[in-house]
Amino acid sequence: MQPFVAKINRFTLALGVAMAFAAPAIAEDGEYGVLMKTLANPFWGAMSQGVEDGAKEAGVKYFLQAAESDQAAEPQLNLCNTMLERKPVAMITAAINSTNLLPCLKAAQDAGIKVVDLDGNLDQAVLDKEGIKITFRIGSDNVAAGAQGADYLVEKLGKDAKGPVLVIEGLSGNVTGQRRAQGFAARLKEQAPGLEVVASLPGDWDRGKAASITNDILTRNPDLVGIFAANDGMALGAVEAVYAAGKGDQVTIIGVDGNSDAVKSIKDGRLNASVAQLPYLVGKQAVENVKKAIAGESVTADIAVPTLVLTKDVLDAGKEPMLQYVK
Repeated sequence: MQPFVAKINRFTLALGVAMAFAAPAIAEDGEYGVLMKTLANPFWGAMSQGVEDGAKEAGVKYFLQAAESDQAAEPQLNLCNTMLERKPVAMITAAINSTNLLPCLKAAQDAGIKVVDLDGNLDQAVLDKEGIKITFRIGSDNVAAGAQGADYLVEKLGKDAKGPVLVIEGLSGNVTGQRRAQGFAARLKEQAPGLEVVASLPGDWDRGKAASITNDILTRNPDLVGIFAANDGMALGAVEAVYAAGKGDQVTIIGVDGNSDAVKSIKDGRLNASVAQLPYLVGKQAVENVKKAIAGESVTADIAVPTLVLTKDVLDAGKEPMLQYVK
């Protein structure tokens, strides 16, 4: 499974970068434009695979672009403007933050192009203020995903457990990471008040920065018992730091996304759990619902794709039906 995803990543990333520098062409009739954050992260590679399979099954054409990293807000806006010049019938966009694509999305709306919020990165209050009406948003319930992470930690340590816990947020100002962190902290306080969040810091979706944060908090709190990271890349950075400190058996580490790197780490007994967002399913269903919207069919404004807590036991058993969507 993983080699296939890697192949998709390399192909699609090359396609996106090539399109970023090519002169814009007019999209084919009925073609969709898909804009990802990046394809350097396996999460988005799995989502691009879902888009590809969904497009094949739906019999529609699309072109895909992606920024080099999930922090490249201005380059992503440039890609969005390039996409807009191609005049697709729909733009399925995963914004790096809640504001960076607003000028492009407003122009798309004014041009009669359907706009989709892929993975729920846009803030509805900001959209309302800017007069932007999206066709629908699709992704996981990020607050619920954070809460599931807390549920796992409490289940593992017990409701009467006590000790310091670290939360590593995403990019500062990104609503996705904020909601996951908020969901985790609120549920943890409710279920196990003795587990105290001693720090909640932005890791900027960066593995190295998450490792540095973990090192710092471990120095100040050598009795740390848990870490919740808002994505798997940062969780794996925390894993590296915790094991380097010789505390792999002491600290329970939970990520979000369920990407291929996290799955491998869980199977190897290092990362404890990941709240899998099933990005493959998000990408596939996004294309399917755009086709319905263009055909004039009714589409739910907020489409929530289920999440699944991946642990070594769940992966080894292989009986959970939703595992088929973990790419």
